[in-house]
Amino acid sequence: MEAQKNGEGLSTYLEKLAQELPEVIKNFHQLHEAVVSDAALSAKQKELIAVGIAVAIRCSYCIANHVAKALQMGASRKEILEAISVAIMMGGGPAVAYATEAMKVLDALTAEG
Repeated sequence: MEAQKNGEGLSTYLEKLAQELPEVIKNFHQLHEAVVSDAALSAKQKELIAVGIAVAIRCSYCIANHVAKALQMGASRKEILEAISVAIMMGGGPAVAYATEAMKVLDALTAEG
C-alpha cells in the first residue's frame, strides 16, 4: 500500500531527524501528546480536525497518519468523510485532489472501495 510505504519512509527520516535534532523532535512529540489528549474536545475529534487540515494543506504524510489515527480512536468512515468534506469546503480545488488521497488511505485501512 502506497500510504504505508510513505509512512515507513517518514518514520525512517523522523528517526534520523531525532538523532540530529533530539530536543526539537522530543519537544514536538510532547506538544503532539499534549494537544491530542482528551480535554474540551476529545482526542478523536482532534484527529478528525487533523484529517481536515491535512487534506486542506495537501500533506500526503499527514493524511495517511491522521486517517489511520482517527480510525484507531474510533472514528467512523462517515465521520472521516465529513472531516474531508470540511477540508474541501475550506481548501477548494486542491483540497478535492488531496481528498482522493484520503479516500485511498481510508479504503485501504477499512477494506472498502
